[in-house]
Amino acid sequence: MADALSVIPANVLRNLSDKLYEKRKNAALEVEGIVKQLAAAGDHDKISAVIDLLTSEYTYSPQANHRKGGLIGLAAATVGLTSEAAQHLEQIVPPVLHSFSDQDSRVRYYACEALYNIAKVVRGDFIVFFNQIFDALCKLSADSDANVQSAAHLLDRLVKDIVTESDQFSIEEFIPLLRERMNVLNPYVRQFLVGWITVLDSVPDIDMLGFLPDFLDGLFNMLSDSSHEIRQQADSALSEFLQEIKNSPVGPPLTFNFDIYALLFYYFLTRAVLLLKSVDYGRMAEILVQRAASSDEFTRLTAITWINEFVKLGGDQLVPYYADILGAILPCISDKEEKIRVVARETNEELRAIKADPAEGFDVGAILSIARRQLSSEWDATRIEALHWISALLNRHRAEVLNFLDDIFDTLLKVLSDASDEVVLLVLDVHACIAKDPQHFRQLVVFLMHNFRMDNSLLEKRGALIIRRLCVLLDAERVYRELSKILEGEADMDFASIMVQALNLILLTSSELAELRDLLKQSLVNAAGRDLFLSLYASWCHSPMAIISLCLLVQMYQHASGVIQSLVEEDINVKFLVQLDKLIRLLETPIFAYLRLQLLEPGRYTWLLKALYGLLMLLPQVCPHDMPAPFRQQSAAFKILRTRLKTVPSYSFSGDHQVKRTSSGNPYSQILHHSPSGSQISEDGDVAGQELGNPNSQNGINFTSKLQQFEQVQRQHRIHTRELAHLRNTSTSTSSLKEVQRSEETRRPTSSSSTSTVEVNRMPSRSSRKGPGQLQL
Repeated sequence: MADALSVIPANVLRNLSDKLYEKRKNAALEVEGIVKQLAAAGDHDKISAVIDLLTSEYTYSPQANHRKGGLIGLAAATVGLTSEAAQHLEQIVPPVLHSFSDQDSRVRYYACEALYNIAKVVRGDFIVFFNQIFDALCKLSADSDANVQSAAHLLDRLVKDIVTESDQFSIEEFIPLLRERMNVLNPYVRQFLVGWITVLDSVPDIDMLGFLPDFLDGLFNMLSDSSHEIRQQADSALSEFLQEIKNSPVGPPLTFNFDIYALLFYYFLTRAVLLLKSVDYGRMAEILVQRAASSDEFTRLTAITWINEFVKLGGDQLVPYYADILGAILPCISDKEEKIRVVARETNEELRAIKADPAEGFDVGAILSIARRQLSSEWDATRIEALHWISALLNRHRAEVLNFLDDIFDTLLKVLSDASDEVVLLVLDVHACIAKDPQHFRQLVVFLMHNFRMDNSLLEKRGALIIRRLCVLLDAERVYRELSKILEGEADMDFASIMVQALNLILLTSSELAELRDLLKQSLVNAAGRDLFLSLYASWCHSPMAIISLCLLVQMYQHASGVIQSLVEEDINVKFLVQLDKLIRLLETPIFAYLRLQLLEPGRYTWLLKALYGLLMLLPQVCPHDMPAPFRQQSAAFKILRTRLKTVPSYSFSGDHQVKRTSSGNPYSQILHHSPSGSQISEDGDVAGQELGNPNSQNGINFTSKLQQFEQVQRQHRIHTRELAHLRNTSTSTSSLKEVQRSEETRRPTSSSSTSTVEVNRMPSRSSRKGPGQLQL
């Protein structure tokens, strides 16, 4: 310090801390001249002493004017050193950087001015302090004083110029500092950071693309900034990076003669290929996937646009990330913004078109997991595309998909209850593809029956659609045989009855099952038709109307009449009559046109007439007033069938068997008075006389045993109904007893308790005594 005091006059030191700027400036000029003389003499020890004096006595002084003088003095000393300033930067720069955080805004301003002058002198030698300077400038860019901000901007531009022309700048050391600052929310800092990213990316020798994953998330975060200018700058930077990725050359090096120009071209081409290889698609894909779910619309659009390009360019690098990318794409397919939907759909098609192999890292299980998760989406379009993915994976990697079947099967079954018909049809396609194997077919039908049993609404709303579609995809006969086999051993009698009724209605009305109906119509003359009839019969026994319908369909009219005659009082309940009403109306549809035409030959189809008259006799003529709503049109069914039977001609058009009128009111009394001798005309002219040997067997069908089988199943239903009624009555009695006990305990102190007990236990009136299923006619 003594050396410094000996070379700098006292008045100069005094003026350096004066409150007037002009005096400080003049003193700084004196310091500059003194340092210049010392540098010319090569006396660097005294120069170091001068710098130490300026630092310790001025820049670190508690007095603001001293700190200002110290800063201007350090800048002047640097100017005096000129080309030799580099060796003293370790002394000069740190105190100036320290002043950037001074509490006095004027001191901060002079620090910017001092560093600006220092940088102009040392230029490239300045780079060794770049990270500290960058950190200081980052803070000053958000300074509360406008003058300080303005000075910082001037310094920032100079530092950018120095960095772009320097070959000593280390991007590897800078990136961690940049990454740390990218999540700052201050708009001035964000502008500062984007400016630096843009400048560094413009330098050919700086590979910012290779470090893009380190600050990509921060740039995307700026897309949702409240400032339009920041959003625009961030979008511009991102667009530039994306364009660089798209323009990166792909392919093997070219072959050419190695003259000097070829060597130069080859060098630059190699650098470009290395640049492409430095792009870390995987890390960036992880960031893009997260940003694709952003609440900000512009951020989502930018992210999905990047993903779209990555899917086209990424190649093998993206294979392990396909599941994550798909998880980002599928929700965007249903985005409220049309631009996002369009890009998402295009990306989805691009991704699905890539034929990656599990051996290359393609994770089928992860893709299935994403698709299964998206099946719970509230948007139809997303659920549809998820099903398309499952279907595509089944077609390409069936074995792998079946290994994960347990993970997705329950979800696929739940989708059968979806509100969208398109979704249901697609999931049925997936189920059908899975069910190509016999064991999976059985599993599908069992699970489907279980779901129908557990969810009545599924059967009501989607049952017909599901069964019909499966019949188209998996062969109607195969489906019906399997369903019938399961229902044959069904323990839940009520569900078995409901399910059989539903299957029967589909069989009789669905256009998809026309071939199955044609096969059943040949049951009396064809072995295949007979086997199908027998496979359905056991389960159809759960519903009298289903059996009668089936017999009418296959033209087993005598057996249908026998089934009708076997019905007992308990079978004729409201449910039965509702089903009978449906059957009567079905008889008027085109499906049973052949049956109505057969009525033109009443002499030939005696048992048909008897079966129809049997149905007519089961129908009440007047609709009871206390019947439920579905049954209140029952009298209309009676009128329909009676009108149809009245149109039957009183003679036969066959020419061989004339039916004569009788004196009674019913012209068919002779027909209905059937002779059991076995000599009457067969119902089927093509097989006439086959029943003469054994009237209870035809085409290998033992009708007597079949009727016994039906009666046995119906007895089980009646027992089941009585047990349920008993349980209900027991539960009701228990509840009533508890009510009586509570009532007695409540009113025991009163004199009317015995009277109350008598009233509570009084037998119900005669009008209220009706068993379950009994009708009050």
